[in-house]
Amino acid sequence: MVLEVRVFNNNVEKAMRKLKRKVQREGLLKELKQRQFYEKPSLKRQRKLKEAVRKHRKLMKRREALND
Repeated sequence: MVLEVRVFNNNVEKAMRKLKRKVQREGLLKELKQRQFYEKPSLKRQRKLKEAVRKHRKLMKRREALND
């Protein structure tokens, strides 16, 4: 995976904001923090399950808001 950000008119600040946004969307910082320490397989399963439940609840909340 390659993240590329171009700088136009020497506007480095804008390019940095774009890079940070891309990194955040890709989840790279989250992954780096998780890989910083060893995570037991049982804890990894628990974390992934919690993330899936949170994601599902968020989706259901959005659908409910659209139906109202």
